[in-house]
Amino acid sequence: MTEALEHERATAAAWFRSLRDEIVASFEALEDRQTTGPTAHLPAGRFEVTQTKRAAEDGADAGGGLMSVMRGGRVFEKVGVNISTVYGDLGPSAQKAMAARGVPGMESDPRFWASGISLVAHMQNPHAPAVHMNTRMFWTPHAWWFGGGSDLNPCIEYAADTAHFHDVQRAHLAPHGDALYAELKAWADEYFFIPHRNRARGVGGIFMDDRNSGDWAADFALTQDIGRAFLPAYVPLVDLRRNTPWTDADKETQLVHRGLYAEYNLVYDRGTKFGLATGHDANAVLMSLPPMAKWI
Repeated sequence: MTEALEHERATAAAWFRSLRDEIVASFEALEDRQTTGPTAHLPAGRFEVTQTKRAAEDGADAGGGLMSVMRGGRVFEKVGVNISTVYGDLGPSAQKAMAARGVPGMESDPRFWASGISLVAHMQNPHAPAVHMNTRMFWTPHAWWFGGGSDLNPCIEYAADTAHFHDVQRAHLAPHGDALYAELKAWADEYFFIPHRNRARGVGGIFMDDRNSGDWAADFALTQDIGRAFLPAYVPLVDLRRNTPWTDADKETQLVHRGLYAEYNLVYDRGTKFGLATGHDANAVLMSLPPMAKWI
């Protein structure tokens, strides 16, 4: 491995860790603010942090990460902010999946390295939107790329909230090209769609995958701005809605809507499939699932 590649990997992994730390601190600060309603009596939530490991078939070191999960807080019913850096050889099913995506050389050299952050938040208050965010870097001996994005998943939609979320994303992508926001928004609309329900799982956001322009620094800068957009796009919405009074009917709406999230992640989500196929900690991979959901 060249010094340049080693530096790029270390730089990306360190940045994903720093973004994780910033988000965890911000979410715990939300828990510390005065809250009214049914969860006001609860203690402020705090993240429980667990080290995770990828299980390599030969027992070799295959990397791992940190699973940070908060449950039963005043604001967050369940939120996970995970980071991982994993490596080794891809198994036959993962090789086949990568080859199908156009990744060269999988049959002859299945080595890989991947690092990233993944976040999903499910809220106590049905008026506060759920959210998903991830950014990542992937490397094989014949290719590298970045991916990720964020999307808003309210069970009770507010047009102003949707507009704010998208406006912040648009502003953070603007330095990377006038057409990029529209491209990544369209990609998110297509990716976060549930075919068997014939509907989107939320109100969209931005998403990209297989990003390799040939300029690693430029693509990493874009990935960083996708990550930097998350807190200003999302935290003001939580702060605005966390004390909105809710009814039993509102909670029922939330639980049924969560069923869409569970269906999507278990049936379609590429990251869930990859994590399970490559032997990463199943609890960390399935962290995104809601604590409670209903189907009608």
